[in-house]
Amino acid sequence: MSMNLVTLLYLVASICFIQSLKGLSHPTTSIRGNTFGMAGMLIAVLTTAALIVQLAGGTVLGLGWVLLGLLVGGAVGTLLAQRVEMTRMPELVAFMHSMIGLAAVFIALAAVAEPWAFGITPAPVAAVVGTSTPFGTVVLDGRVLAAIPHGNRLELFLGAAIGAITFSGSVIAFGKLSGKYRLRWFQGAPVRFAGQHWLNLALGLLMLALGLMFVATQSWMAFLAMLALAFVMGLLIIIPIGGADMPVVVSMLNSYSGWAAAGIGFSLNNSMLIIAGSLVGSSGAILSYIMCKAMNRSFFNVLLGGFGAPPATGAGAAKEQRPVKSGSADDAAFVLVNAETVVIVPGYGLAVARAQHAVKELAQKLTDKGITVKYAIHPVAGRMPGHMNVLLAEAEVPYEQVYEMEDINAEFGQADVAVILGANDVVNPAAHTRGSAIYGMPILEAYKAKTVIVNKRSMASGYAGLDNELFYMDKTMMVFGDAKKVVEEMVKAIDQ
Repeated sequence: MSMNLVTLLYLVASICFIQSLKGLSHPTTSIRGNTFGMAGMLIAVLTTAALIVQLAGGTVLGLGWVLLGLLVGGAVGTLLAQRVEMTRMPELVAFMHSMIGLAAVFIALAAVAEPWAFGITPAPVAAVVGTSTPFGTVVLDGRVLAAIPHGNRLELFLGAAIGAITFSGSVIAFGKLSGKYRLRWFQGAPVRFAGQHWLNLALGLLMLALGLMFVATQSWMAFLAMLALAFVMGLLIIIPIGGADMPVVVSMLNSYSGWAAAGIGFSLNNSMLIIAGSLVGSSGAILSYIMCKAMNRSFFNVLLGGFGAPPATGAGAAKEQRPVKSGSADDAAFVLVNAETVVIVPGYGLAVARAQHAVKELAQKLTDKGITVKYAIHPVAGRMPGHMNVLLAEAEVPYEQVYEMEDINAEFGQADVAVILGANDVVNPAAHTRGSAIYGMPILEAYKAKTVIVNKRSMASGYAGLDNELFYMDKTMMVFGDAKKVVEEMVKAIDQ
């Protein structure tokens, strides 16, 4: 296989990846986008496998290890994909990010240990006693080893450092998203301590200094010390971030994993890895910016791991003393069947209760009665970008009924009923109050609907720690309980 053919096939794979991103921009074309992505990856893998055989002189020894890795990784990935529930998709995404970061670290370690195996330096030759070695080489175990070029050292340093940060940061994100582990770092609440930002700054500067030392001297000790600090930095960047900010974290780590892959691609002179990594890195960065804008966060603070305001304290008892209008599922069903337009706002509570199928059934019952039903999606509802879209798609909710925040907000004023299922901060009118902790955050303006039905387990505040004035309005009916159970009771009441 000629290098021209390899380059052409990599170019075709890259075009498939670009078409994949384009297809994933809308639910109706997402299947086509996934198909392009899988086709591109298949082309890239087969081309790389053929290239390995060629570089190995036609032997299949190296290819055997590659096929073994593909078999094991493919089997694990298939098993996870089949078993994972849609509500646990954020954890799976965080896990995948961690694996990409770790792969970048391992490749960098291998490239530093044996750069000639990756075509970075010439193959080692036997040292001849009594002759001088060329400048920039060393003698080790009787072999003359060429030094890694400074440009490649810089690329390996950046790829390995970003990969290590991505790995350890994704592990913490996985724990926070899962919520099953007792370790303090894996809890949804932020972990903060005095001097945290100064410590992060000091470790970051030290990591940079060690990386530059490796670039200058090719010192193994400097490289390993830099990697160790990068792993620690990944932990420290993510632990001060609360569960409410996980959508931004997921997109940020997605961007990090892409840049790590791109950095390693430059070192290996692999155009496919550079293009794929750049696509992931840039799209993840754009998505992070969109998420930050939707949460009124600073993008640069996100990159530094310093965003996520501490939750308000001391308001729990006072909030529970305020009177609210509460009703039953039957009361809510009566209001719904007498409406002409209903807007459903899904939140993380819907995901936890796994109520997406019950909500689809409720919407269908209302539609059959001639009632217009729409879904309003906030960009950061849930635990990852598009979390609510994924859940609704899994329940086969028609795409034309699902509206993004900027498209649906103008319609709340004309809606007869807004049904809020497990959402809190994303519908809190306090975002319009100057001085509020969430002031300036774009919200779904459900409070403008003629009647509001809110389903929550309790009156507990959201992750921002703020009381939600929407819950105390005269036109609001609180229906307490598990979202799936409450919605199913609504459906039964409508059938009667």
